[in-house]
Amino acid sequence: MKRYLFVHFREKTTPDGEQVHFALSRDGFHWQALNGGRPVLWAYYGDKGVRDMTICRAGGRFHIFATDLSLSYGMRAQYKHSWREINLHGSKCLAHWQSEDLVHWSEEELVPIGGEGVGCVWAPDIIRNGQTGEYILHYSLCCADNDYGDMAIYYSRTRDFVSFTPPELLYRKPDSTIIDSAMYEEDGRYYLFLKSHGLPNRHILVAGESPVGPFERVPAFDESMAAVEEGQYEAPTALRLEDGRWCLFLDYYGVPGSGQGYVPFLADSLASGRFMRCDGEFSFPYGFKHGTVLEITDEEYERMLAHDWNDVPDGRF
Repeated sequence: MKRYLFVHFREKTTPDGEQVHFALSRDGFHWQALNGGRPVLWAYYGDKGVRDMTICRAGGRFHIFATDLSLSYGMRAQYKHSWREINLHGSKCLAHWQSEDLVHWSEEELVPIGGEGVGCVWAPDIIRNGQTGEYILHYSLCCADNDYGDMAIYYSRTRDFVSFTPPELLYRKPDSTIIDSAMYEEDGRYYLFLKSHGLPNRHILVAGESPVGPFERVPAFDESMAAVEEGQYEAPTALRLEDGRWCLFLDYYGVPGSGQGYVPFLADSLASGRFMRCDGEFSFPYGFKHGTVLEITDEEYERMLAHDWNDVPDGRF
């Protein structure tokens, strides 16, 4: 039986929201928060807050990467209430944790990704390249190569999660910014969900034979998203259900505060591109924000459920 772990943050004005939160599900439909909805991992370095988490299983270990950014601390201070300031001068590192068992985790480390000519490194996601065995860590950037204009998706390669190659362009949309990449493999093809900021101002789906491209649009996905309100959703993440269907979660940010969170869409396959909204079938304890779902074993699920997460530090030294 499939079990699932959702790694995410919470959109709160207090610093405990921009930390790593865990939730579990037996079926992908109904979710419960661990540690009473409090963080299970804290960021003590960089911006001292993290957003946009992703998680993967690799070589007997688990890895979490996240954007090194705290709006609670920084938006009013060093970023001067400016998203542009963050984009140009935010962290060029990603936050990283690792574990062998999903309950005992390393302390946060900052992994340098960007260099000269690179802005803030946003919204990581990671997938294994089945053709080479490398892992493809991809993320959103603005760069000097287009005069810090529209953001695009770049990637770094790694085999050991210690050394990462310099950023290379993965996908650029010629008519708008794109952010929040999430990639999945189905039947040997790679599908990349993206948040487009124009034409349309909603999500798009591209596909290719390799996780590093080239990619082409999936028109059926555009058709199925046509009724979704523009400019209100971001941060796609997906999981494959026990019956083979795919669930795509889109993060709704169209209202302030607790009304935000993920909205589910179901499809028979990624190749079909046809997703239908299905809110009533899913339940969440609160609004999960920008995260990633990992399929886990029943043993891992039970271990996490049984663990006493009260031993997690509360953010103070």
